[in-house]
Amino acid sequence: MKVYGRRFNIFLALAAAAVLAGGCQTDKKKGDISAMRVHLQANKNTVGSTVPVTLLRSNPVSVTIAHDPILTEANLVTAQVIETPGGFAIEVQFDQTSSLMLEQYSSANPGLHFVIFGQWGETAADGRWLAAPLITRRIPNGKLAFTPDITRDQSDRFVSGLNNVAKKVKKGIFK
Repeated sequence: MKVYGRRFNIFLALAAAAVLAGGCQTDKKKGDISAMRVHLQANKNTVGSTVPVTLLRSNPVSVTIAHDPILTEANLVTAQVIETPGGFAIEVQFDQTSSLMLEQYSSANPGLHFVIFGQWGETAADGRWLAAPLITRRIPNGKLAFTPDITRDQSDRFVSGLNNVAKKVKKGIFK
């Protein structure tokens, strides 16, 4: 069997030159990753384990939250932007274990808020407190929907990054 090493190297060099000269356009959304933290509203009198945060840019509201998040992007199965009357919302689906946690926290704390932080870009300006949905009922299905304080484009990027992280967690890349 004859191997033509020189011919192979020429084809490899031509292919590399074509890619470099023609430019390879990549989809930025494929590599984006996002972070999400779901905190529970806490009593202001609890010292040391609570933090005050400010939500909403147009009419800021201060909320005291538990310092440690109860759920993160590592607990996600999928996220999506959904259409709602008058706008859009983000719906996240948690894994089985986290769904049980969401059910327990929602049934034990009616009248309080889940306070959600999101990071979807490379700069600190691309992350902020997004929403504080009121806990009105037990959430048995592991789905949490909220109307974020970001634009539709930012929401699409945020959701795309969350789905990328969920895929990596499922593959065992992030733990």
